[in-house]
Amino acid sequence: RGLAPRFMAAGGLFRAPVVGRMLRAAGLIRVDRRSPTVATSLDAARAVLDRGAAVAAYPEGRIGLDPGMWPERGKTGLARLALTSGATVVPVAQWGAHEVMCWHGWASMLCRLGRAVVTRPVVRVHFGPPVDLGDPHRHGAAAAATERIMEALATQLAPLRPAELRLPRYVDPTRPLTTARRRRRPSAAG
Repeated sequence: RGLAPRFMAAGGLFRAPVVGRMLRAAGLIRVDRRSPTVATSLDAARAVLDRGAAVAAYPEGRIGLDPGMWPERGKTGLARLALTSGATVVPVAQWGAHEVMCWHGWASMLCRLGRAVVTRPVVRVHFGPPVDLGDPHRHGAAAAATERIMEALATQLAPLRPAELRLPRYVDPTRPLTTARRRRRPSAAG
């Protein structure tokens, strides 16, 4: 389709010697979370959108740590970006990548990747319909739009994991878990 989305990525990744150089060369947008300069990432993303390119972002602001691997509570940055720029938000749900690559440790990552070559897990990706973000001028519009985005992601994710609605079949032992940012589950997820 000729799309080359520019991903937003955590600033810490850019500090890694080789990986950081690769991310900068690929045009990823640096997000320095918990810093006074975090808003500059939204400005950089807005500039990308203004040039007609697509921006890909995780609305949670991180890779989720929910034990059931459902979307967590979202941050409002993506919604604010879309509301101020007029960009369309298309929810993209994926399931199965956790069976290809593990969370932590080079040895564990290489072992899991090698096992995936043999077992050939299926990774499913689903693009949903654009999300109606509501009235951008209403009080609390960013929070409401964020909840709509997260609900759309959960709705797109449920059909990708029909036999694993409550918990995933494979649980990565290196992955940290937390319920600190848990959100309400879709009714189909239980």
